[in-house]
Amino acid sequence: MDLSALREEYTRDGLRREDLTDDPIQQFTKWFEQAQEVDIHEPNAMSLATVAEDGQPSLRTVLLKYFDESGFSLFTNYTSAKAHEIEKNPKVALMFFWLPLERQVIIRGEAEKLGKAETMKYFLSRPHGSQLGAWCSHQSSVITGRKMLELKFDEMKRKFKKGEVPVPSFWGGYRVRPTKIEFWQGRPSRLHDRFLYKLQDDSSWDIERLAP
Repeated sequence: MDLSALREEYTRDGLRREDLTDDPIQQFTKWFEQAQEVDIHEPNAMSLATVAEDGQPSLRTVLLKYFDESGFSLFTNYTSAKAHEIEKNPKVALMFFWLPLERQVIIRGEAEKLGKAETMKYFLSRPHGSQLGAWCSHQSSVITGRKMLELKFDEMKRKFKKGEVPVPSFWGGYRVRPTKIEFWQGRPSRLHDRFLYKLQDDSSWDIERLAP
């Protein structure tokens, strides 16, 4: 299938150096709030890239659950493929793509496990079904069929029907501490605006414009 003629011009907005805050987390907050304002479905959906021991990159969509000056946090099963890859190589990348705004944000940094208190706080905020679901799957392992998951789910409902669902020992969060954050704004004729924040040794951020 030839898709060479399938294209759109990005004409919504531009991005200038004077538009940017000095701190990339503040800039991300501004863009994230604007993504929410235009009613983008799940604006916290992001691609997470990891690298296996053999050098093969892996990519999947996960959900950002909170962020602050210390980094960007997500939660997963620690038996998953991404968790095993992070364990061997904590250098990861995140990408948000907000097409209605013709914007991307690309974050590079290192992932670290969240503490038990942070994990528990988030786990207790999840819907009951999601709490039970965390107990049902050894993520990324091969299974014989969906029926196996449904039976496990029914088992967990019976097991925890009289009390709170505890946090599984094999489930938790990661914080990605950024070292580089790129803000990308689509422009006509593919002359996009790109600005890269790079973390310096003194914890300040240097800002550079990149060629599209």
